Amino acid sequence: MDLGVLSEFPIAVLVGAFLVAGLAGLVKGIVGFALPLIMVSGLSSIMEPRLALAGLLVPVIFTNALQTLRQGLGPAWAAIKEFWRYLAIVSIAILVAAQGAALIPDRVFYFVLGVPVVVLSLIQLFGVQVRIPENRRRLAEWVIGLISGVLGGFAGTWGPTTVLYLLAIEVPKHKQMVVQGVIYGVGSVMLVLAHLQSGILNAQTAPFSSTLLIPALIGLWIGFRVQDRMDQARFKKITLVVLTVAGLNLLRKGMFG
Repeated sequence: MDLGVLSEFPIAVLVGAFLVAGLAGLVKGIVGFALPLIMVSGLSSIMEPRLALAGLLVPVIFTNALQTLRQGLGPAWAAIKEFWRYLAIVSIAILVAAQGAALIPDRVFYFVLGVPVVVLSLIQLFGVQVRIPENRRRLAEWVIGLISGVLGGFAGTWGPTTVLYLLAIEVPKHKQMVVQGVIYGVGSVMLVLAHLQSGILNAQTAPFSSTLLIPALIGLWIGFRVQDRMDQARFKKITLVVLTVAGLNLLRKGMFG
């Protein structure tokens, strides 16, 4: 059986990759996002960034499916109907942008994603409420969806901008978990299809990505249990803290590699 790049990694690298995937699943279970962000930033610190991007693709598909369906098909379908515009533009932008992922310097997309995430998260942590008025939500949906999709195609993560948008329109915790699952689920299917086309996910990298599903699911299960015990205020604060830390790490990689 050909294990592809999986057979080439030293044990220490594999252990590190499992720990990163487990942590990513845990955080996703708690706040509903950040699995791709943590996996890209964590894995790329111990391996080549394109391998890191390939590694997250199988875990992101299955963890998003579980998150979407955790509260049943009804809430998931309601989320699709309410946020169909956002879903459409994110999906199209991911497919298009992913084809240029191999052409963009790694530091560029890390920096471009990190700056707005850190700024917007910090100002909200310090008490400034960022809200999108009702009459501007449709425009915001298209614009932020486009930005999210482009960043998703390049960096494999469209969660931070999506979460900031959902916080700005004040989506409640349980609904936000479903909406995030739907948006990330559809986007992750597009991402996998796009990177099958781009060559990042192939016969050599697929076994590695599939192996990382195991620790990611274990972390997700634990995270769901933690998230069930949180109230709305604590959920929002922890979400913003996770966004800030993840954004700072992206800035670090954007500036220093």
